[in-house]
Amino acid sequence: MSRLTHVISGPYAPPAARRELVAASADGSRLHVEVHGDEDAPAVVLAHGWTCSTAFWAAQIRQLATDHRVIAYDQRGHGRSPAARTHSTTALADDLVAVLGAALAPGERAVVAGHSMGGMTIMAAAGRPEFAEHAAAALLCSTGSSRLVAQALVVPLRAGRARTRITGAVLGSRAPLGPVTPVARTVLKYATMGPGSAPDRVEACARIVHACPTGVRHAWSEVLAGLDLTANLAALTVPTAVIGGTSDRLTPVAHARALAAALPHCVGLTELTGMGHMTPIEAPEAVTNAVRELTARYLDTTEKEKTP
Repeated sequence: MSRLTHVISGPYAPPAARRELVAASADGSRLHVEVHGDEDAPAVVLAHGWTCSTAFWAAQIRQLATDHRVIAYDQRGHGRSPAARTHSTTALADDLVAVLGAALAPGERAVVAGHSMGGMTIMAAAGRPEFAEHAAAALLCSTGSSRLVAQALVVPLRAGRARTRITGAVLGSRAPLGPVTPVARTVLKYATMGPGSAPDRVEACARIVHACPTGVRHAWSEVLAGLDLTANLAALTVPTAVIGGTSDRLTPVAHARALAAALPHCVGLTELTGMGHMTPIEAPEAVTNAVRELTARYLDTTEKEKTP
């Protein structure tokens, strides 16, 4: 049971993909990509966060695929994407534009949504011409652009050097997470989810996070510890919505507010009361509805304008 990489029943069990493909990134890294829904439907691209996989988006995929083409991929080293030698924000951007190029036709546009490190991926790719070609709008969900370790509230100490040092050691630990046990669920819920999170949602998150290889988790923790993408926000000019949980300990809601204030074309900030960091699982309807609103307002209009 401890080897399961995701739950296998209920709303958080990943649905079968309509088709799968492999995207090759700039350095040759191969990325597992899934396509769900009708090939002719409006396109949505989903980028998951640190220690997660395409399974993290199961609820959104199931709901959106009824009338959207949903493209989800595993970040390098996560899920079914093999580990790579390079871990950097440049690699994140390379991987996203590779997926866009592999899954979308030339000039075809999509709403691009990212959770946590997936949101940072969007920020990293914002200035790329390939992103401009394919992104009609974006959703930044439970994410931040800088000072992630210094502002995290996982360690219950006052802000300062000691808290930052201890937080960095905790998040960057090389220790394996081990099997999913009651204690492991309690720790994961405290660190990443709101206090009211239901057991099935905690279980879904725990299965996914514990499946991430220890080396991959550590390598990306070092990237996140030094991350500063604030300057990239000026290049994220597509209509962008922001979501944050008010009980998020990993990327506190102050990050969401800062993003909303800095983005050139922010079209809404949603603060989800009592929700933690894992908002696509904790508040699936809210995240799904945010994607739907973006496709209705911007993607459909964009496609109509392209039609002779």
